[in-house]
Amino acid sequence: MADPKVRDGTVSNRKITFFVALALFAQESTWNFYDNQVPVLLREHVSSAAIVGLLMGADNLLGIFVQPWIGNRSDNTRTRWGRRMPYIAVGMPLAALVFLLLPWASSLATLVAVMFLYALVANSTRPLAESLVPDFIRPERRSRANAAVKIATSLTIIVASLISLLVVDEHPRGAFAIPAVIMLLATAVLIAKVRDSRSPAYQAAVAEDATAGHAEARVPFRQVLTELVRDPDRRRLLLLLTVVLFGGAWFASRSLVTPYGMQALGLTRGEAGGLTLPSGVAFLLACYPAALAAERFGRLRTMAVGMTVFAVALAIGTVAQTATGTVVVFCVAAAGAAAFSINAVVALWNLAPSSRVLGTYTGLYAVTWYLGGFGGPALIGAVVDLTGWTGMLLDIAVLAALGVLVIVRLERLQRRHAAEPVTT
Repeated sequence: MADPKVRDGTVSNRKITFFVALALFAQESTWNFYDNQVPVLLREHVSSAAIVGLLMGADNLLGIFVQPWIGNRSDNTRTRWGRRMPYIAVGMPLAALVFLLLPWASSLATLVAVMFLYALVANSTRPLAESLVPDFIRPERRSRANAAVKIATSLTIIVASLISLLVVDEHPRGAFAIPAVIMLLATAVLIAKVRDSRSPAYQAAVAEDATAGHAEARVPFRQVLTELVRDPDRRRLLLLLTVVLFGGAWFASRSLVTPYGMQALGLTRGEAGGLTLPSGVAFLLACYPAALAAERFGRLRTMAVGMTVFAVALAIGTVAQTATGTVVVFCVAAAGAAAFSINAVVALWNLAPSSRVLGTYTGLYAVTWYLGGFGGPALIGAVVDLTGWTGMLLDIAVLAALGVLVIVRLERLQRRHAAEPVTT
């Protein structure tokens, strides 16, 4: 039986939110430092920026396959520790140890092999910690928990930058130990404090196993996908399509901003690269209010409003083409994006047909988000090649507007299923 303190107590909800935030903070600390410093290691062996970019993007491609698989595997795991913690307890320390090997790779082949191993193991732990949120926390409070988690992971950008600034020049290899130690310490805390076998979702999954019988207790990934595609209720597919579209718009607005600032605004490379810094603060400040708005007005409506704010702000940015105007526009757009980012995965969790597939749905969200991150910048870049840099923000706004149209359709379907918890 589930621990009543975990199930109903506000303090317990805060504790599990802290532990999940700690786990993802540790994981993202290594990922952000990886993104900062591994390109430098690659440049010691290859001079082509295209090859460096290709190798650095391989972890996202690997995540498309690994994350839904590990999410589904954990969904079907039953131990006295639960279904997520056994993998986290092994995967996070292993990822930390592999991470330590990166600066010691003496050849390109060795470095690529270590990068692949790190990406494989680290991608295997990414969706598991995040899945603890719907495992422990009831649907109507998941947005608040996810807001705290997003804030924690966003702060890792600052941590990685400080390590690079203060340590790397004097201790280029030793600097890699700092994120690794953070990972190991976080793992120790999780092992000591968290048993997801006590979570309400795990208890519900065990109860469903008993009802389904031994032959149907396991839910294969292919079965989850088949049910998703064939189900006449199209809400989950529409939500995933929205994630692809808006993810594409968001990643395009971040990855193409430096050349936009140089070509359309006449800024230097450094000035253009700093255009989005204030918007990162705006995103953090908007996270928790976005969660509260979802509880009051509904998740889908909050997401739709946030996406609309994002699109309108960037469209206005096409007119206000100055450095100051662009910074203001990006701040408003980031606040709108927070309303989507905080609530989208929660909406998908709440649409999952069973507690037995929450990890799989976390992986599906990651896949669609990464697909948007891969396709969005490429699509917008192709449009820019045809029409020029001055209209880039409007191009991104149009892509985001397509996402708004899809979520408006989804909200209409949701009204026909008023008993579902997505807009609770």
